[in-house]
Amino acid sequence: MKAFLAIGLLAGAILPLAAADATDRTVRTIPLQADTAISLDATIASLSITGSDRQDAAVEIVRHAPSSADLGRYPVTIDAGAAGVHIAAIQDGEGRDPALKSDITLLVPAAARLTSIRVFEGRVKLANLRGACDVDLQRGPIDATRLGGRVRLEAGIGSIDVRDAQLTPGGMMRLRVFNGPLTVRFAQRPANGRLLALTFNGRLTSDIPLTLKDKFGPRFGETTLGTGDPVMSLDVVKGDISIKLDK
Repeated sequence: MKAFLAIGLLAGAILPLAAADATDRTVRTIPLQADTAISLDATIASLSITGSDRQDAAVEIVRHAPSSADLGRYPVTIDAGAAGVHIAAIQDGEGRDPALKSDITLLVPAAARLTSIRVFEGRVKLANLRGACDVDLQRGPIDATRLGGRVRLEAGIGSIDVRDAQLTPGGMMRLRVFNGPLTVRFAQRPANGRLLALTFNGRLTSDIPLTLKDKFGPRFGETTLGTGDPVMSLDVVKGDISIKLDK
């Protein structure tokens, strides 16, 4: 790949909020090619990723800490090269200090390849993405709107709520929660797709009729719509699964 990932630093400064609080802001714009892989790692973060018809990636990271010295405990790095773009705001020494947190905003092409988005604790919001989206949040909620393509969302202790889910040909959607609820909302009944839902300890409800196996043990439901492509799988260890039609 050519050297297409020239990075423009727009701003970066430490702005004290108060005597016992500090923040800084990093903003960068990164030109992309269509196949550029984007990955992100953060410890404690509120993350928003939104797709549109843009051709580059706009990154804004606002860090918060008790003092300016504490900001050095979780530096921001943005690396771009032949392997893709990697963004990080990770605490040193595998720290998990909730006082060291980031607000991260990514504006990307709708067809962006988000190959590995990993956050330990916080909140993730996704919107208007139709390429590849692989998100793992260990603690906290994932809220998504208008996702299509190849999607994998996983929450450990938290929840997943997908609104206006879109089953696109050749894509897939895999949603998993370890402890918490999982909700999928369709704007209208999908013409094609295969739905598989399994909860080991919780309720399973669906506005789309499913063939259910829920007499004993885990509750499982499935159905095939039209061609049966793509597949959407929903898995919960402890929590409820809801499949809803808004219309």
